[in-house]
Amino acid sequence: MAEKTICYISKTHDPFLNLATETWIFNDLELNQEILFLWQNDKSVIIGRNQNPHAECDIKKMEKENVSLVRRHSGGGAVYQDLGNMNFTFLSSKKEYDRKRNFQIIINALKKFNINAETSGRNDILVEGKKISGSAFKETPNKAFHHGTLMMHVNLDELQNYLTPSKKKLLAKGTTSVRSRVANLNEFNENISFQSLTEAIIEEFFSCYQSKKNIEFLDHDKLSNTPLLLKYHDLLKSNEWRFGETPQFTHHLEERLSWGCIDLHLNVKGHKIQNVKIFSDALNVEIIQVLEKSLKDINYNKDSIKQAIYDLKEKLIHVEEHLNEFSNWLVNQI
Repeated sequence: MAEKTICYISKTHDPFLNLATETWIFNDLELNQEILFLWQNDKSVIIGRNQNPHAECDIKKMEKENVSLVRRHSGGGAVYQDLGNMNFTFLSSKKEYDRKRNFQIIINALKKFNINAETSGRNDILVEGKKISGSAFKETPNKAFHHGTLMMHVNLDELQNYLTPSKKKLLAKGTTSVRSRVANLNEFNENISFQSLTEAIIEEFFSCYQSKKNIEFLDHDKLSNTPLLLKYHDLLKSNEWRFGETPQFTHHLEERLSWGCIDLHLNVKGHKIQNVKIFSDALNVEIIQVLEKSLKDINYNKDSIKQAIYDLKEKLIHVEEHLNEFSNWLVNQI
């Protein structure tokens, strides 16, 4: 067993800073001890390393309602988080890494609230057949971590809203989330809170390793003044990481505009539109050809598309109304 154990508790709710902290602990601290990291995030959707955000969540609604989109380093599916959720991470050397032991610490903590939980498959914890926790993992030759969620009183209506992507015909590669029946822990014990659950997990963690409690609180100021951690924070928050890592996919859209039917195929990789093909019965062949050329090699987002079509108006003044109609339709679909 490890000679030492420590529990870090984050006092910030910034999802980018918290996940950067997890990366910093994993990459830059000596994992010659068992580490437990506990934190909460403000409203956010956390997607897996190999997921397509456009296929997993309603990005447009999230941007409008100030919900963060975060891509983590581990695999697995998309999850919605707010302050009704707790995040936990067990970090250790590869030699001491034991998923079953980690799960048992959580299950034993829930027993303190008279909640009988059980693991399901390799990722989930269930109570009465409903999912209250999902996990993901990352391993290197020398280190490993196991992180997961615990739904205490998550807003399930918002979970359904944000994790339901708008209706697009997306032929997407990468990992797709598996939707499950979920439940909050307060359905089984209304006295569960972040504080009470934290205390129960900490108690089980240090009891498991038969060690004295060693707890350190990490506030926003301290984390924000750690150079290596800020490097990870900036990466996680960048569009290159959040969208540029998106696996290749095809977005197929169809619409009848006043000047013709549009059958549009966008081949996207990372954050770029690589190829464009438009089938149409429009009488003006030129506008179709120019649109195909203008949409190629630009970023797959509404601002870039709007700008690309706006730039065409100076060249094609005679079809400005057609371009406006096409732009308004396409931008509304992205």
